[in-house]
Order: sequence, then structure tokens, then C-alpha cells
Amino acid sequence: MGWKVRAIRGATTASENTVEAITEAVTELLDRLEQNNQLDPEEIISIVFSATKDLDAIFPAAIARHRPNWDNIALLDVQQMHVEHDLERCIRVLIHINVPSPDLKLKNVYLRHAQNLRPDWSLSSSS
Repeated sequence: MGWKVRAIRGATTASENTVEAITEAVTELLDRLEQNNQLDPEEIISIVFSATKDLDAIFPAAIARHRPNWDNIALLDVQQMHVEHDLERCIRVLIHINVPSPDLKLKNVYLRHAQNLRPDWSLSSSS
């Protein structure tokens, strides 16, 4: 079977609404996603970031754009829909990737307080 488009999800939280805190959270999340899935930037089609309305110090995509070989990946930032009592200072990511096999096991990563969003998947962040 040939190549197929798949998606990887992830989320994290920033400790505060500062460039430094958001950069630290996004970098940690992308590092873990890359490590756990052996991501090759050449195989990434696009990445959509969402952030809760309380994070506006920097765009997550601006942080991702500085990663080695990520300058040609289509990146998009959106504001997460506001739901009362939802997780604060949360950054979510959806990565579209070409994979050589549809059976390839991809690992979603949920870090920090975002582990509570998908406790069934947060174990994959510990590998």
C-alpha cells in the first residue's frame, strides 16, 4: 500500500501569557511530537495551532517556523472556541502528515495540564 495522509494531535498549557512561557510550552510539545513520531519535516503537510483566548503574546506558528527545516510547512494559528470552565492557557496542535503505511502507529501527545483533556492519550506523552 502507498503513502497516506494521517493526523497527529497534541496539546499543552503555558504557565503564563508571555512570549517566553508560550515559546517554552510550544517547543516542548513539538519536540515531544517529533521524538515520539520520528517526524520528518519533509513529510509534514500542514499544522494548525489553536490557543485559548487568554494567550495572545505570540503566535505558536511563529515559534514553529524557527524549527530546523520547518520554514516550508504550511502553518496556521486560530483562536480556540471559548467554552466556560475549559482549560486555561491551552495550546492545541493538529499535524497533517504523509506516512508510508496507513498502519503506522502515531502517538498523540498531551502535556502539562492538557493531560486532563485526553487522559486516555496522555500516557503516550510519557514514552
